[in-house]
Amino acid sequence: MSASAPIIKIDGISKSFGSFKVLDGLSMQVMPGEKLALIGPSGSGKTTILRILMTLERIDGGHIQIDGEQLYHMERNGQLLPADERHLTRMRQKIGMVFQLFNLFPHKCVMDNVTLAPMLTKGTPRAAAEKRAMELLEMVGMADKAKNMPAQLSGGQKQRVAIARALALSPKIMLFDEVTSALDPELVEEVMNVMRKLAAETDMTMLLVTHEMGFAHDFADRVLFFDRGRIVEEGKPDEIFRNPKQERTQGFLKKIIAAGHRV
Repeated sequence: MSASAPIIKIDGISKSFGSFKVLDGLSMQVMPGEKLALIGPSGSGKTTILRILMTLERIDGGHIQIDGEQLYHMERNGQLLPADERHLTRMRQKIGMVFQLFNLFPHKCVMDNVTLAPMLTKGTPRAAAEKRAMELLEMVGMADKAKNMPAQLSGGQKQRVAIARALALSPKIMLFDEVTSALDPELVEEVMNVMRKLAAETDMTMLLVTHEMGFAHDFADRVLFFDRGRIVEEGKPDEIFRNPKQERTQGFLKKIIAAGHRV
């Protein structure tokens, strides 16, 4: 794939849950290494996009390309056919996701949580997986907790382990879904600091869904404001947060500021 081609290309996708249309003919592109913040009211489709990219939800229509390859389709003899599980499994390895509620295995220690996926999905030998896991735990400031069980960790510590676990598969794309919203306020900053470090020190493509507007401003190269399954406005962080053009964006940000959040 050429450096100028998008690493994520979403073309006219739609998604409904029952009669509720969450995404309505959505198209967007993300360039390699870009840091993208998705903001907007609850129910506007932001998290659904991440879950679709991770193949946790299927699309009703449209096409998605990841790193130049179809995600939900396979090319066979010049035809596009629905992707089989083998294709989806291979494509999933290009993407890592960190969830709002950590999703660590409670019965496995920190080290085992981080090494399990590389050993199972890539056949990485245990020694190599543990060496890489220690490097990642060091990076997120959790190396001294490698033998601890999740129940012994704070929410912020669990989330930092979850970030290390997602990185263990060396994904090209990282998805962060409201990763600070379940944390106590004093723990939010420690997770944000890890993500700032990740954004500054890697060329990984990163998509962030967040209600922390100050963090979105500092983190992102580009901000997309969603409402009712569509992109209402997009631009550089200063453009969106300091001088939004759309009335819907202006109204949303006013409510956020009134609630005491920094933008």
